[in-house]
Amino acid sequence: MTTRGPHVLITGARLRAGADPVDIRVRDGRIVEVGTGLAGDGAERHDAGGAVALPGLWDGHVHFAQWAAMSRRVDLADTAGPEEVTARIATHLAMEQPEPGAVVQGFGWRVAGWDRLPTTAELDAVVGDRPVVLISGDCHAGWLSSAAFRALGLPVREGHIDEDDWFPIYAGLADLPEDPRAVHASLQRAMRRAAAKGVVGIADMEFESGRELWPRRIAAGYDLLRVRPCTYPAGLEATIAAGARTGDVLDEAGLVTMGPLKVISDGSLNTRTAWCCEPFVTDDVLGDPYGKQNVDLAELTGLLSRARAHGLTGAVHAIGDAALVDALKAFAASGARGSIEHAQLIRPEALSTMADLGLVASVQPAHLLDDRDSTEALWPDRLDRCFALRSMTEAGIPLRLGSDAPVAPLDPWLAMAAAVHRSSDERDPWAPEQALTPREALLASTDGVRALEVGGPGDLVLVEEDPTHGGGAGTAEQADRLRRATVLATVVGGRLTHSA
Repeated sequence: MTTRGPHVLITGARLRAGADPVDIRVRDGRIVEVGTGLAGDGAERHDAGGAVALPGLWDGHVHFAQWAAMSRRVDLADTAGPEEVTARIATHLAMEQPEPGAVVQGFGWRVAGWDRLPTTAELDAVVGDRPVVLISGDCHAGWLSSAAFRALGLPVREGHIDEDDWFPIYAGLADLPEDPRAVHASLQRAMRRAAAKGVVGIADMEFESGRELWPRRIAAGYDLLRVRPCTYPAGLEATIAAGARTGDVLDEAGLVTMGPLKVISDGSLNTRTAWCCEPFVTDDVLGDPYGKQNVDLAELTGLLSRARAHGLTGAVHAIGDAALVDALKAFAASGARGSIEHAQLIRPEALSTMADLGLVASVQPAHLLDDRDSTEALWPDRLDRCFALRSMTEAGIPLRLGSDAPVAPLDPWLAMAAAVHRSSDERDPWAPEQALTPREALLASTDGVRALEVGGPGDLVLVEEDPTHGGGAGTAEQADRLRRATVLATVVGGRLTHSA
């Protein structure tokens, strides 16, 4: 299905700090030559001017349309309780005065630090008959006005909704009417921002059918990134019927390839629904003190077996340690390959099993910055087993870094910095023994590409200085160097997608 790509010669690039400059030839999407003084041979030339060339960066876990929609949503981060959320919504309505009937969306509230749960009635008291949908900061819960329930064709429910009750509603938000010009602008802006960070590809974990949607987007000009869309269980049979297998190219430009079957087996830390072996530590009386198991072992095994039989890998969301244990049992019983998404809380004895199964740990290090206070409050007895990046690396488990945007920004440099220095404020790093070196963090951000060499993908990023230079792990200086990395250019298949 793919078309021929450009013929490009990038001259004067260094492959590491202090190395002599070389030229890199990319033809039809692959690196075909690396050397000095390469002939032009009709190629489009780009002078790197001594910049350091690194393999292109990937974000291994994104909800891209939701990330793009952030620019259209009310910021509800760092709210101390329901009253502060409703106050922000009231201010937004007064200042912006949206058209009657327009759906207002907000994002970022987290109940973990609140002293009570929100109610539908208190939101209605502020917004009246306006449809308002408020999405939690971890995307595992929603808080809707009565008018929003009606706009979605649903019976009005009292209070906030989480996990399996929420996810169908979350998926249905795409069907709510929005200004197409605003949607277009936000998608384009999100792609440009990703390319400006050196991102060449994303694993898209949206609920929508990316297998069908992304080829249309690419054809319409949203073509700055490679995309690997997943399917969820609701779309599994349609994916099988279409004959789409993991790795299959889905579009004419060769930018979209079929991803895995994604299964959300448990909840999250901040919604207090991650499924754990020990109960959450809280003064509240939780209905599910161990969290929630969204998919039981038998069903998960069946889903992975069905996926494996039809050429699909699995990507199992497992934040709690009990969810991880069951995910490993399901992978072992089904024979499926794939990844554990998040692996936020692990059990040390499970690591050898995970390595033996050949599974990837798809982790989001920036969450350890956002979740530090919640973790210390809710999991104080298991801090050393959270975001155990070093333990997984030493066990031989390949890491793939991502953001989970919009839960954290789509910024691979932030993710790498968090993996290297596990603090973003004046506090010492937490569990510093779990830190990665800058080089390890980079190699976990390039989709398995370890070096720019002949035969590899023609996807690369030019940076002013090598941000991974120097050994060791865990210093604030190393993290600061990563966060301040200056991206001069991004190249996807030989095509320039960003230039400073």
